Amino acid sequence: MDRYTYPCPLRWADADAYGHVNNALYLRFMEEARTRMFQEVLAADEADRRHNAFVVSRASLEFRAPLHYREDPVDVHVWVANSRAVSFELAYEIRDADQLYAEGSTTIAAYNLDTGRPRRLSDTERAFLARYDGSCFTLLSACE
Repeated sequence: MDRYTYPCPLRWADADAYGHVNNALYLRFMEEARTRMFQEVLAADEADRRHNAFVVSRASLEFRAPLHYREDPVDVHVWVANSRAVSFELAYEIRDADQLYAEGSTTIAAYNLDTGRPRRLSDTERAFLARYDGSCFTLLSACE
């Protein structure tokens, strides 16, 4: 299984009065990593993007250690923890080589914005997810 790693830059405004990165921003870090990860599979055409969108249906986060503001980015690792026909769960670690700051997850639903309804993942999307999940897509029927 491969993990996608995004070196997330920290901003001066991310820090609170104690010099810690504000807890609410960890979800933004996860979003930035997820958005970068999915750039190559998202449609270029606006209409196609609307028909083949993704929406977050659940997010969770557990803090492990305070992250202090610094110049160097923090790594956000992302991988597929679970997948089904219309949704998948991404797992995240926000960390350095020697320190874990937070662990999280998001459930993502494949969604058609024009109909306002969930949709099935396409073969292209399933193949993309398979790069980050070694367990599910070897037997596609097991994921449905």
